[in-house]
Amino acid sequence: MTRERIYLFDTTLRDGQQTPGIDFSVEDKIAISTLLDDFGMDYVEGGYPGANPTDTEFFKRKRTKKAAFVAFGMTKRAGVSASNDPGLAALIEAKSDAICLVAKSWDYHVAVALGCSNEENLDNISLSVAAVVGAGREAMVDCEHFFDGYKANPTYALACAKAAFEAGARWIVLCDTNGGTQPHEVREIVAAVIAAGIPGANLGIHAHNDTGQAIANSLAAVEAGVRQIQGTLNGIGERCGNANLVTLIPTLALKEIYANRFETAIDADRLQELTKLSHAFDELLNRSPDMQAPYVGASAFATKAGIHASALLKDPRTYEHIAPESVGNLRKVMVSDQGGKANFINALKRRGIAVSKDDPKLDKLIAIVKEREATGYAYEGADASFALLASRILGTVPDFFHVESFRVMVERRFDANGQLKTVSEAVVRVVVDGETMMSVAEGHGPVNALDLALRKDLGKYQSEIEDLELADYKVRILNGGTEAITRVLIESTDGTGARWWTVGVSDNIIDASFQALMDSIIFKLLKNRDHVGLIAAE
Repeated sequence: MTRERIYLFDTTLRDGQQTPGIDFSVEDKIAISTLLDDFGMDYVEGGYPGANPTDTEFFKRKRTKKAAFVAFGMTKRAGVSASNDPGLAALIEAKSDAICLVAKSWDYHVAVALGCSNEENLDNISLSVAAVVGAGREAMVDCEHFFDGYKANPTYALACAKAAFEAGARWIVLCDTNGGTQPHEVREIVAAVIAAGIPGANLGIHAHNDTGQAIANSLAAVEAGVRQIQGTLNGIGERCGNANLVTLIPTLALKEIYANRFETAIDADRLQELTKLSHAFDELLNRSPDMQAPYVGASAFATKAGIHASALLKDPRTYEHIAPESVGNLRKVMVSDQGGKANFINALKRRGIAVSKDDPKLDKLIAIVKEREATGYAYEGADASFALLASRILGTVPDFFHVESFRVMVERRFDANGQLKTVSEAVVRVVVDGETMMSVAEGHGPVNALDLALRKDLGKYQSEIEDLELADYKVRILNGGTEAITRVLIESTDGTGARWWTVGVSDNIIDASFQALMDSIIFKLLKNRDHVGLIAAE
């Protein structure tokens, strides 16, 4: 049976830029467009040329090799001809393959936002699409607020969509701009649009996530007949975000109800790059990946309960809806005080450590993990620290260096200009191959100073940790009072893109931080020697 084609339209660089706290530079946009193009998206919407200097500069040349490069902008204004509208001129001048015009399709918005008549708005749509087609570009129209507009005045909403289609638009995209439409409404309204004469092969869906149903609404639209899906990487976007293409793509590819009927540009080989794409994008945004993200999160295929882990060892399908490798992720059986032997055996096996369930060293490891977790350690969230602990008990860990002592000082004082300053300084004495070295560093806070001092001079190992960076630092107080037990989790990364977590626990926050920092450095040195195998967060 011939499968129908679903086209993937990425609007990360346009609608995704509306995300609070995100502001792409031209260099960011170039890097992201390359990621999207290499992955295989059909359309990459780059922004709104003429609206701001960044987007105008970005559209001075075509930024994709395979994907259609899309410029976004408004239909022409009422009272101005298409040839004399400066906004439309900027779109046509942009170096793009396609132009996506946003058009009002709710009569309430036509009156309030545009201040023109319903007929004038229809003329603006028709004439703008004709201008784009006349310029030799692929035309598409985002029917803004389409679902709300249809519920308020179905006749006019359909007239807007028909105006775009009859003028030659390749795609008419139905937008749930406010994000409040429910899946059953999407199905019914899409069916009505098709029944009115616009083929599903020319329809797209643009869903926002304000009720947490952008993915459900996108799939409902596909089931009803649309053949283009618009969305963003990791679901970023205005307010609550857009439909998450990182979740939609594997659902379409791997779930039989869709895979038997539809195909996308993302084949099995490209799909294995999905986790890498998602994490690379988060890295560019300088944020930690969502551990519980479907398909690509570090916890997406993580199992904690012992009975689940035991079943996983016998057949992964017992607790996995797909094979993790199909999306480039890894199976992770977590070790914790809830875990049985199966958890530990599987976790160790991934690291190339074969151990019998009757080995007394395994019992010792389990006992130590459970004892430490009772005092506050969290190995399920600190995979690297577990790897080191297991290596020390079941095997050996090289004695790379030894820290004789460290001292951290915090001074609060006024500088020469009378400004109040807080200065943190750390001193660390490290022994490498019998040679003692003392390093001193100032930092933004005591932990940063300690980290800088500890990594300032490790002798012959110094070059190996040059690419080691601390990506995240989390502190949790485990009980009350100023003498409380503190748990510190540190996320580290290096030049390979690998990420790992280490943990430290103490009634002294600096000591807890030191434990986690030490584990991070030692894990990095072991990783460089392939002594720790695969790590789940990688």
